[in-house]
Amino acid sequence: MQKLLRIMREKKKGSDFPPLALEEDENEQMKSVLKRMETLLQAAKERSVRLMIDAEQSYFQPAIRHIAVDLLMPRYNQRSPLIYNTLQCYLKDSATSLEVDLALSARRGFCYGAKLVRGAYMEQERKLALKKCYKDPVFAEKSDTDANYDRLVDSFLSRMRESNRISLLVATHNERSIQLATKRMEEYGIERSSNQVAFGQLLGMCDHISFTLGRAGYGAYKYVPYGPVGEVLPYLLRRANENKSMLEGADRERLLLGKELKRRLSPFSVSR
Repeated sequence: MQKLLRIMREKKKGSDFPPLALEEDENEQMKSVLKRMETLLQAAKERSVRLMIDAEQSYFQPAIRHIAVDLLMPRYNQRSPLIYNTLQCYLKDSATSLEVDLALSARRGFCYGAKLVRGAYMEQERKLALKKCYKDPVFAEKSDTDANYDRLVDSFLSRMRESNRISLLVATHNERSIQLATKRMEEYGIERSSNQVAFGQLLGMCDHISFTLGRAGYGAYKYVPYGPVGEVLPYLLRRANENKSMLEGADRERLLLGKELKRRLSPFSVSR
């Protein structure tokens, strides 16, 4: 085995192809990642909270998926989904990825948790595809991404009629997608308070949607970016770019906030 690994690491002279196996320092880095993940998962398990593994650019995704789905879910998702993997619905292969993951979880007998997002690296993905001369992995039109997102949410929810070992976080600020998801939950007989389905938005973005979902009995969560401003700000800018439809609805949200402020400050609302 050691000889095989050594051969796989070696590059032929003049070859443009990378080695086929990790170098020793890369192996150490992988071990370090897994050790830190184990620490996080143990803490999440002790507190009975779920851990969401976020997504990055498509060229990182095979490694992230391998860690989340192949290595950690079979160990930590036996009774309930403690760890969730993120699927980016602007990727053309996202439907296939979901099918593969669901089939794997059914075959190996672990619970599967997924967070569905649209995706935030469209410009980077297209530039790199053009530079490296490979097919653009992202849908050409936003409408195609929107349709794919809603289709995958619908597909996932429909499977819950047959299995209680899959869970979904609908992570979006898009009102239409949320309305469709809640409608499908009702059609498929999924309880609003079910732990199998939850909705997530960023704190300070579309709070009126989150509050409405919470009041209606759905599981609604707010994501709170944490860290130095220099690191958090680019993240928020990517989210804003990812959710342009949300920004288009900012005027509506401001109007709703204005109405609520007037209601609270009105003399008629003061108890006498």
